[in-house]
Amino acid sequence: MLDKQSFSPAESSPALSRRFSVAPMMDWTDHHCRFFLRLLSKHALLYTEMVTTGAILHGDHERFLRHNEAEHPLALQLGGSVPADLAACARMAEAAGYDEVNLNVGCPSDRVQNNMIGAILMAHPALVADCVKAMRDAVSIPVTVKHRIGINGRDSYAELCDFVGQVNEAGCTSFTVHARIAILEGLSPKENRDIPPLRYDVAAQLKQDFPELEIILNGGIKTLEQCHEHLQTFDGVMLGREAYHNPYLLAEVDQQLFGSTLQVISRAEALAQLRPYIAEHLAGGGTMHHITRHVLGLGTGFPGARRFRQLLSVDIHKASDPLALLDQAGELLEGR
Repeated sequence: MLDKQSFSPAESSPALSRRFSVAPMMDWTDHHCRFFLRLLSKHALLYTEMVTTGAILHGDHERFLRHNEAEHPLALQLGGSVPADLAACARMAEAAGYDEVNLNVGCPSDRVQNNMIGAILMAHPALVADCVKAMRDAVSIPVTVKHRIGINGRDSYAELCDFVGQVNEAGCTSFTVHARIAILEGLSPKENRDIPPLRYDVAAQLKQDFPELEIILNGGIKTLEQCHEHLQTFDGVMLGREAYHNPYLLAEVDQQLFGSTLQVISRAEALAQLRPYIAEHLAGGGTMHHITRHVLGLGTGFPGARRFRQLLSVDIHKASDPLALLDQAGELLEGR
C-alpha cells in the first residue's frame, strides 16, 4: 500500500507536533507535494487532501491512503458524517501508518454540503460529536477536527462554543480553527477563503475560554514573523496557500519554531534531494509534471526565477529528457 522508496528526507520522523502544520488543500497536498515539503521541514505536520469516506470504502483505498514513509509526521483528513464509516476509515488510516486522523468541518463547497460533509456540519454539533466518538473508539491515534468559526445563520460566539464544547465532550482535544465563517450559499470555495473577514479575536477568545484545549490557528498567515506572533496566543499555526505558493518559507520552520540547530537547506539542495524521487517516478511510468508542479514556488524573488518556473511548467511538456531539463532548472537555483 505504501511507497517504500529507499530515498528519504529524514532518517527518522520527529514526534507529532501541531506547532506548525501545512493545511489540507484539494488538488495540491498530494503525496508528491508532501514528499517535497518534507525536504524543507522535518517537523512541520503535513495533511493529506480531504478524502471522503465513500472514496476510501468504495474506491481504490490503497491509492487514497498511499504515502511515502518519509512524509511523517502525517495526518489524514477525512470528509464524512456517518460515524460507522468514519470509524472504518480511521481504522484503515491507522493500519496504513498515519499519525493522526482529522475530520473536515470547514469545506464550504456545494458538492460536499449535499453529502453532509464539511462546514455544513457546524450546524450539527451532536452529529460531529458522534463522529468523533466513533473514530476515537476505533483507533489509538489522535482524532482532531478542523472547522470554521461559524456558518451563515449559525455564526454567534455562543454557537461556536456549543460546537466546540459538544465535540470536546466526545473526546476531541485538538481543534484547528479557520478564523472565518463559511458562507454556504452564494460564494465559491475560493471566495470563502477570502471574502468572509478574518476574526483572529474570535479564535483567541475560544482559546481563552477553553484553555485546556489545543487550539491551532488557520487563515491568512503568510510569514514566520506572524507565526511567532500568533504562537503567543495559540498552541499552533496552520498555513495553507502561502506554504504552497512560497514553499521555501518552510526551510526555516525547524530552526525558528522548533529550535533545530541543523543548517537551513538551500533551494538548490532541496531540488537535488528531490531528483531521485522524480527519477523513480519516471521509471515507474509517471510524468515529471506530476511532481514539479509543486516546486514552482521555489522560483520566486531572484533573477532567473521566471525562467525556472517556465522550464518546469511549460518546457517540461515537450522535453525529450525530463531529468536533463530538471538539472537545467536546478542550475538556476545554485547559490540560492
